[in-house]
Amino acid sequence: MVAYAGLFLLGAVVGVAGALAQPAWFPGGLLLALAGCAGAFYGGSRATGTRGGAVAPAAGWLVAVMLLTATRPEGDFVFGAGLGSYAFLLGGMGVAVMCATLGQSPQPGASDARLGK
Repeated sequence: MVAYAGLFLLGAVVGVAGALAQPAWFPGGLLLALAGCAGAFYGGSRATGTRGGAVAPAAGWLVAVMLLTATRPEGDFVFGAGLGSYAFLLGGMGVAVMCATLGQSPQPGASDARLGK
């Protein structure tokens, strides 16, 4: 449970960092933000050996990003209405789904004996 809580917090940090980096340098920042997402999601999956390891940082990323998309009473918000923001939101969700559905372990190798004999 501690590992999943840590991965949740890591996903939230990656979401905030990606939200700030992607508009700074448009094509490069967006690619860097999505690579950070992929690293957190896939790394969590590989570190725990379960699909839940990819879901925990993805949930943290989603919570952070959704909180950053909400407008404040002053009218400020982090995400602007642009191609980069939508690409980060949709791309991050796509990366999360891909990392959560990847197979975890290879199939067992074939034995020398034939089955059924």
